[in-house]
Amino acid sequence: MNTLTELFKKEHTGEFILIILIIIYLILGFKTPEIIAVMIDNVIGKVVIILIVIYLFMHANPILAVLAALVAFDLMRRSNDVTGLGALAAYAPSEKKKMSQFTAFNQFPYTLEQEVVAKMAPIVRSGSSLNAASYKPLLDNLYDAAPLNTSN
Repeated sequence: MNTLTELFKKEHTGEFILIILIIIYLILGFKTPEIIAVMIDNVIGKVVIILIVIYLFMHANPILAVLAALVAFDLMRRSNDVTGLGALAAYAPSEKKKMSQFTAFNQFPYTLEQEVVAKMAPIVRSGSSLNAASYKPLLDNLYDAAPLNTSN
């Protein structure tokens, strides 16, 4: 109760006017201008607002400091709404969601084509010797080009 009576003293009229302005801002719910919202809706702007609130907790009336904390939270929320970054974070898909959708789309059943190719393809195992080829490769016309394995 002492802080409330101290607030009405003549030397604290600035704090009293600031409290009235804060209450008006909270009740009427003014929309934050886009220019201010862009400055507030980033890390530096939020840190500056938090530092101002901490300063008010240390040096001003506790009622003013609590109201300033409420206004700071509301101002950050309204700035987030104006810039649209909150909606972007809420509705834009994350990489984890995208990858889960891709893996769901890429689940195919074993097809007839895969079965036929698996039966037709010769099985080559490493380390096993292959039979000698029954054909002899022919060299096509080189058009006066030098073979690759000759040295100059």
